Amino acid sequence: MKIDLSVIIPAYNEAENFKKGTLIQVDDYLKKQKYSWEVIVVNDGSVDLTLKLLEDFIKNRKNWRLINETHKGKAATVLEGISRAQGKYILFSDFDQATPISEVAKLLEKTKQGFEVVIGSREIKGAKRQKEPFYRHLMGKGFNAFVQLLVISGIHDTQCGFKLFEANAIKKIISKIEVYKNTKFSDAYTGAFDVELLYLAKKLQIKVCEVPIDWHHVITTRVNPVKDSLRMLMDILKIRLYSFLGKYES
Repeated sequence: MKIDLSVIIPAYNEAENFKKGTLIQVDDYLKKQKYSWEVIVVNDGSVDLTLKLLEDFIKNRKNWRLINETHKGKAATVLEGISRAQGKYILFSDFDQATPISEVAKLLEKTKQGFEVVIGSREIKGAKRQKEPFYRHLMGKGFNAFVQLLVISGIHDTQCGFKLFEANAIKKIISKIEVYKNTKFSDAYTGAFDVELLYLAKKLQIKVCEVPIDWHHVITTRVNPVKDSLRMLMDILKIRLYSFLGKYES
């Protein structure tokens, strides 16, 4: 049965975030909505208590599904969730709920204006960034500048982990991906997967809109800001190179 909204939540060693009640927040919000929904949590080979915690949480929740995968990284994890989603719209939402699930209302509103991709943005007027270290903010600004210069002009925040796609649009997009096709990472590297998705959306002339959201910084030890930023820059250069070589034309 076709449903209105699928929420995809990738999970990698999320025991600490789980204990903060992030999934309870998602469940409590969605249960109050009038539209039909499902939540697909994709466990990315977690080595802590995440899988057990998820199994216990989802056991008595009929709108929730758990997919257990070997560790491949966020891009592969999200793609697996997309392949299982049944919703007319598909939302990517981070496990830590740095952007609260309630912000989806802003994104869904924009679909009424014909937008097929609606992304949460921390960089445009009206957005709120809370508790973010100054150096992280500067690094984000620098990364976004590179993205706009090399790959996508006009999108101010490609990396916010809160994005809504019309189902047919995201299927067209992922059929064209190259950099993150069949990727497998041994660490917690998230990559510039979002950049490739949005580049392809623009290339396919799919209507994209940025929406200001409320976002709060969540402390994590899994990300190496300097190392990961350099790796992401290399991925951006790959997107640019693949575009030059015509790999996205087939």
